[in-house]
Amino acid sequence: MNVDEMLDLMEETLEEGTAVPFAPSKRMVDVDRMRDIIDEVRSNLPDEIRESKKIVRDREDILKNARAESEQIIKQAEDRARALVSEQEIVKRAQQRAAEILTGAQGQAKELSRSMTLYCESILKSTEETLARSVSDIKNTRLNLRNAAAHTGRIRKQQ
Repeated sequence: MNVDEMLDLMEETLEEGTAVPFAPSKRMVDVDRMRDIIDEVRSNLPDEIRESKKIVRDREDILKNARAESEQIIKQAEDRARALVSEQEIVKRAQQRAAEILTGAQGQAKELSRSMTLYCESILKSTEETLARSVSDIKNTRLNLRNAAAHTGRIRKQQ
């Protein structure tokens, strides 16, 4: 059952409630039934929230792995540079290559970090928009419930 169906069920439950004497806009409803419906709504909404948290965790793991990989590349470059220290020309070449590897690794790490940040931002934005639509739907349904209850109360007053 989706959220809209559950909200329709809530509306039906409110409509089926018994009017309270001297308070036509108030109704007595089955509290257990309403709680069951509310629990069902809650159990259906957190999927987007759990997905957002997972995306953030994945982003952190990817960044952590990228840092570890860049550190490993740097360490390998440093180790290789130390091994080539025997002659001055070889040392110069090794230092130059190590610097290139280091610059490349840092560039790759920055690009990976930037890409993951953009990706996570995109996913979180999409999730935020989905949640905003859901909240808007809930607000509209509540307003419709209020209007229906007020309308029902006016009809009964006229009779």
